Amino acid sequence: MRWLFRWFGRLLMVLAAFVVILLAPIAYVELACRSEPLPDNYVSILPPEHRRPESRTLLTYPEWHIVHAYDDYARVISEGDPHDFGFFSSITGFWSSLCSLSKASGAHGGFPWETKQMVYTIGVSFTAEFGAKAAYEETLGRIATWIRGSNRAPLDDLSARQAADYAAFLQQTPWYKWDFAAANNELAAANSGTFRDQERRIALGIENWVKSGYADIIASAVETVGADDLTLRMIVNGLTIEDLSELEVVQIISNRPQGIEIETPRYRDLTHILQKLAHLGADFVEIAGNDDILFTTTSTEFRASDALISFPRQGYGDYRHLSMVRVNELAGRLRDIETGPVALEHVHDF
Repeated sequence: MRWLFRWFGRLLMVLAAFVVILLAPIAYVELACRSEPLPDNYVSILPPEHRRPESRTLLTYPEWHIVHAYDDYARVISEGDPHDFGFFSSITGFWSSLCSLSKASGAHGGFPWETKQMVYTIGVSFTAEFGAKAAYEETLGRIATWIRGSNRAPLDDLSARQAADYAAFLQQTPWYKWDFAAANNELAAANSGTFRDQERRIALGIENWVKSGYADIIASAVETVGADDLTLRMIVNGLTIEDLSELEVVQIISNRPQGIEIETPRYRDLTHILQKLAHLGADFVEIAGNDDILFTTTSTEFRASDALISFPRQGYGDYRHLSMVRVNELAGRLRDIETGPVALEHVHDF
């Protein structure tokens, strides 16, 4: 029995070390990246029920960092193998960007505890998932590619396509709504029986099975507390009500002295809508009751002149830049971006 207790004790020590590693970044952000909230003197045009905390434009980025990480991963494995992807650089990118954004949030109302809970939860989940993938792909997964040789197996290509589809799905839909069971069935159907396909079928099958179970838990939790709003309101001018009425995704609410109040979808759709409105000649007065907003661009330049943060994208050979801008300057920036060489990636709502 002594050996059993000895191994049980060692297991507890490993689990304790794993928990410490997962929670260490949170401690770092809490201790080294704090900022004092400053009063916001901006008077919103929209009523309080349609105003969202301004700091959320900064603190939505970490969730999008995960979306971008899946896209980068899909890009890398479209021609390479999973061990070619920098899992740990993606993880450190999440926490380092969160640190910078936490510091910047003070000037925009601070880092609310409710937002912290959400960001820390997804950060720990992301760290655990990509850490586990790194541990497997750098060891057993890499050995499987050596046995396979230089020619890709059918499930190498299928898993790359699934990864790209998943990354695109996350642009507008919560991850827990992805059909992991269907992905597993597709892997099973395309399995050619080679060693690499068998290995991919088992490894990715286990991953999908675990994420499916976790997704059910998250979906139940969201159902209990309620999902976030899928729309937001803004004030625009420069276009007439007739012009705006031609856009199916835009709902006209009222005509105010400062501009026209409209309601639009959020998330990825919002970026496309803002681009379209700016292209048509609209200017934005306020968005979700705020006068500052974060957007990301990509370019071959190492750092944009006004960027809060810049870092490389894996698989693309370029850089992502996070920039804050006044809402009333956003349309002009979007129109400037149309001519390049910088490309708009995402406008971060609240």
